[in-house]
Amino acid sequence: MNIAIAGLGLIGGSIAKAIKQKTSHLVYGIDADQKTISSAIRDGAVDAALEEKDFSSVDILFVCLYPRAAVSFILENMDKLKKGCIVTDVCGVKKFVEDSVGAPLRKRGLHYVGGHPMAGKERSGYFHSNPKMLEGASYILTKNKLTDEEAFEAVKQLIASLGCRVVEATSEKHDRIIAYTSQLAHVVSSSYIKSPTVEYEKGFTGGSFQDMTRVALLSPPMWAELFTLNRENLLFEIRNIIQNLKDFEAALSEGDGEKLISLLREGSEIKKRHLEK
Repeated sequence: MNIAIAGLGLIGGSIAKAIKQKTSHLVYGIDADQKTISSAIRDGAVDAALEEKDFSSVDILFVCLYPRAAVSFILENMDKLKKGCIVTDVCGVKKFVEDSVGAPLRKRGLHYVGGHPMAGKERSGYFHSNPKMLEGASYILTKNKLTDEEAFEAVKQLIASLGCRVVEATSEKHDRIIAYTSQLAHVVSSSYIKSPTVEYEKGFTGGSFQDMTRVALLSPPMWAELFTLNRENLLFEIRNIIQNLKDFEAALSEGDGEKLISLLREGSEIKKRHLEK
């Protein structure tokens, strides 16, 4: 197939490299930064830059941009794509993208399949991309009652060939769960690192500190956009964790050791159940 990837950042670059290493498909790159395109061609991550005239030859288009930019790119370029072309994205919110591009693409005989690889680093950009980052990672693909089954299977098989575990979900389910498993973690990490005591952490930290603060090193514009587009789901999770913290605060304020043990035991047992699964 002819596969085009718009946005050769951390995720787009990693997908491009993985496709080139693990399949025989041709890969074309699109990026606003010419240095990135040149580097990707030199590295063998893409075969060539996607020129305007080449859009009509694309079989699958990966759009690896921030959600609003992804929607704009798709809507601006969909008339250049051939009938039957599959458009997929890697955005961390799915309902916003699906609602914005699903119907317009269907009207033009094109197919949308939402995607979200659960892989990444605290560093961004093409020069941190790595095909091994996708190996063994979950890759969520979303579908609804209007999703073309053949298009969905084509993307599913391609993603599986890269060594990913494909997880199927609706866009609503994706956004609800990802608010907890990903977005809340970034909110907590960013909040945790803001203690004034962080200035004295050197020599006093271990794995707990490193785990809690790793994702505080993030892209503020991207995560702010993701939070905003998944506002209600994330607010639910933030309010829930605030209540849990208040329970600890109350137990400590009251010097209630038994309550502290109970709260800690509850969390430990929940974690054990999930480890067993």
